[in-house]
Amino acid sequence: MNNMLVVAIFMGTLGSALALVIAMANRRLYVYADPRIDQVEDMLPHSNCGACGTAGCRNFAESVVAGNIAPGKCTVNTPQQNISIAKFMGVSAGQEEKQVARLACAGGRHVASIRASYEGISSCRSAAVVGGGGKACTWGCLGLGDCADVCDFGAISMNQFGLPVVDANKCTACNDCVDICPKDLFSLHPVSHKLWVACKSLANGDDAEAACEVACTGCARCSTDAPAGLIRIQSNLAVIDYAQNALSSQIPTERCPTGAIVWLDDMKGAIRGKSARKIVRQQTLPILSEA
Repeated sequence: MNNMLVVAIFMGTLGSALALVIAMANRRLYVYADPRIDQVEDMLPHSNCGACGTAGCRNFAESVVAGNIAPGKCTVNTPQQNISIAKFMGVSAGQEEKQVARLACAGGRHVASIRASYEGISSCRSAAVVGGGGKACTWGCLGLGDCADVCDFGAISMNQFGLPVVDANKCTACNDCVDICPKDLFSLHPVSHKLWVACKSLANGDDAEAACEVACTGCARCSTDAPAGLIRIQSNLAVIDYAQNALSSQIPTERCPTGAIVWLDDMKGAIRGKSARKIVRQQTLPILSEA
């Protein structure tokens, strides 16, 4: 009986001592959470896309409250909502241009030749492993939709010719399509980058056009017509220097014979130059070996 009493007293004393230690540790190690973080997070889109450079909307809210980032850095949010966050925090909203994913290929099945029929897992990554895929153009889009599958925001759909189409209004510039494309055809660009080369082929002129009717042939007409330094021809491909984006206009597109360089209009989409041959074919091109 005495032993039980001693044990009970000991356990009670030990429990009290541990409770005191925990209470002191909690007070000493307590991390204050600013209640404004929750309020700012509630005003964010909750997409957790990472386009702002943080791990997600919660981290973004913490950075805003800490004064390390401006509300306008969130390009997925509406400008009005970012202004509301700025007013709530008593800071400037700041400005950050929206970025979207762009595809450097216009070679759908109706204009790009097929050298082999791929039969296997319906995945661009799988097809790329098997001889680079079935397209005659080594650099062309394989059209199996990995980018559309990985986009959590429904910003990418596949058109009737097997090419990804990006909805700029839904695109959050999360970078997932950039990472998954085995041909490295996607890249993120500010919406102000209107002049665009929809091709990545490095083949010489005749070979490039034989594989795809809308390929860049490196003819240099665009670079000749553009302001000095805006466009250069590198490895048979037109390359735009977006550091000089203020000099961009539709003029370099006008004499492009294949329409590989386009002007991206917010309402009309990709506008080809006047010299580009018209594409009227709707059917898929036959496999070269069967032509």
